[in-house]
Amino acid sequence: MLERVAIYSKENNSKTREGVQRLVNEFKRRGIKIQIYQKSGDVKTGKEELIECFTDLSTLSDLPDIILSVGGDGTFLETVLKVKDMGIPVAGVNTGRMGFLANIPSEEIGHSIDMLNDGEFEVIERCLLEVSRPVDLFPGESATALNEITIQKANLSMITINVFMDDIYLNTYWADGLIVSTATGSTAYNLSVGGPILSPEDESIIISPISPHNLTIRPIILSGDSKLRMIMEARNNEYLATCDFRSKRLPLSEEIHIVKSPVKLKTVMLKDRDFYSTLRNKLMWGADKRN
Repeated sequence: MLERVAIYSKENNSKTREGVQRLVNEFKRRGIKIQIYQKSGDVKTGKEELIECFTDLSTLSDLPDIILSVGGDGTFLETVLKVKDMGIPVAGVNTGRMGFLANIPSEEIGHSIDMLNDGEFEVIERCLLEVSRPVDLFPGESATALNEITIQKANLSMITINVFMDDIYLNTYWADGLIVSTATGSTAYNLSVGGPILSPEDESIIISPISPHNLTIRPIILSGDSKLRMIMEARNNEYLATCDFRSKRLPLSEEIHIVKSPVKLKTVMLKDRDFYSTLRNKLMWGADKRN
């Protein structure tokens, strides 16, 4: 049985506001205490003792049993940064479009809450990647990614990326960029450039080039314990590094070091919504009338 849940949302569109409002109403009806992010739009919380507002989870008197991220996969990625060190499982309510991470449909909120309350879900631990160099890539924030870390060209010319794995030379990529992805991120940017799909529990690291100059270059899957070092060359003096939804331009002389994060993210998967059914639905496998 759930005693306390947190709700996080960053969007202020009508569909997301309606989703948050319905969650509040459903949890209140069941007598479950609610901790709600203060920027969740025009949500009528009332003055009941069941409601507690927050802007930072660390300020709460008691941590929630789970946190619900309401929006799309982008909102889910932002939620990750807020809970990754706290061990709070994250469930995603989809009011966006694709919804690989936010996999609870907004129209099924009532039934989904019953399943959560009855313990009819599985907690899946997902690996995270982090940039260990340069230190303090994003001042005041951890350079941690649930989906992917990328190195990309900063102008029209290709970038050259020399990749070393555990101090062993792997390859030199002449490309528009390089995607270093987790298994979770295998269905995100990695998928769009032809990279492989991995199940979310997999701890491997995927390296996928973006528009490589050499057509023989293909994505490669490495051990999750690999330590990556990347040295860049280009015609201009900077390149673009991204960490999920955040980005920063860096001088060409700055190396990028990537390792698996020592912490994992706990995510909630309802028992009737496994990863493979999500794949079939989102990618429309079997939708061809000839099948």
